[in-house]
Amino acid sequence: MQKMIMIKYGELTTKKGNRNTFIKLLANNIKSILKNFKYELVYDRVRMYIICDEIDLVIKKLKNIFGIHSIVKCYKVNTNIDDIKNCILSILNDIEFNTFKVETKRADKNFEIHSMEFSRLIGGHILKNIDCKVDVHNPDLNIKIEIRCEGTFIYLNEIPGLGGYPVGIQGTGLLMLSGGIDSPVAGYLALKRGIDLECLYFESPPHTSIEAKNKVVKLASIINSYSGNIKVNVVPFTKLQEEIYKNVPENYVITIMRRMMYRIAQEVVIRKNLKVILNGESVGQVASQTLSSMIVINNVTNLPVIRPVACLDKLEIIDIANKIGTYETSILPYEDCCTIFLPKHPVINPELEKCIEYEKRFDYASLIKDCVDNIEVITNLEEEQIDLL
Repeated sequence: MQKMIMIKYGELTTKKGNRNTFIKLLANNIKSILKNFKYELVYDRVRMYIICDEIDLVIKKLKNIFGIHSIVKCYKVNTNIDDIKNCILSILNDIEFNTFKVETKRADKNFEIHSMEFSRLIGGHILKNIDCKVDVHNPDLNIKIEIRCEGTFIYLNEIPGLGGYPVGIQGTGLLMLSGGIDSPVAGYLALKRGIDLECLYFESPPHTSIEAKNKVVKLASIINSYSGNIKVNVVPFTKLQEEIYKNVPENYVITIMRRMMYRIAQEVVIRKNLKVILNGESVGQVASQTLSSMIVINNVTNLPVIRPVACLDKLEIIDIANKIGTYETSILPYEDCCTIFLPKHPVINPELEKCIEYEKRFDYASLIKDCVDNIEVITNLEEEQIDLL
């Protein structure tokens, strides 16, 4: 018998004619994540198999890959009744249990014994050799047998995967990544739907600190563990931000600043041939995220803007942040450019005409060009190499 990892696809199997495209991309993503391991990977339209020595370490990596429904540590044997019986007894001899159940899936219809009959056959063999009982409702062990054309696979447990689609199947979007709780969660949820990411961070020294930048890079490195392809585009935002504060009434500062950020994001998307803008806006959470504010701010771009956490409340977002490992970094006390000069009473129902009037007071177009032309791109986001905080 041969010990290996079996991967089940889940949602990918609904793709019918496009299934092969999804599975090939999943295989490529796995190869990228496992680049430091020695292994053999084979797959078909139903299952994927990984043969390696470091099974537990590889499974730990696979848990962070989107497009996987479940991960199984299994044993492969020839589709021969005696080989199957011997393999199962060998596995069970090292396990303490009182009750069990056998489930057989006969994908290879050339195998002469039907699934339920074969389960009873194997169950009887176990009862003859081990002091235990059958419990079909709440067993200590659920012994699963898959009889497939390429062999028979035996396993006891399935490890849940992240589900979703393989990262990159939808192309790449630009995530407006701040140092807060929401935008890293938005990035994670976008990855789950197959959108690869580049990140956009607005840096405003000396008003923002190097610690604030490092915090964002750390957050990007964490969500990069679910992708492996993320870059961070750092925008020098100081001159443009200072012009906003000089020329715009205090209560409109955040609205105008967000409109400028959207303009910059649009230019980056166009230059890099990306697909969409993404951010961590949640409806009603702050003044710039009321529906009235979103309409006015969004007015500066024709690109689609995806807000993955738009209808989640703060506690739901925090739960996901804890799950994916970004929360503790997000709450570090380093302010970004959106919070450093936050007015006491920002407008919650801005008027588009006033925004246009205020923006005519300074040459924002040349300032935006300067921002985009001088972006710093950070590409080395291997988490184990990031020690910035």
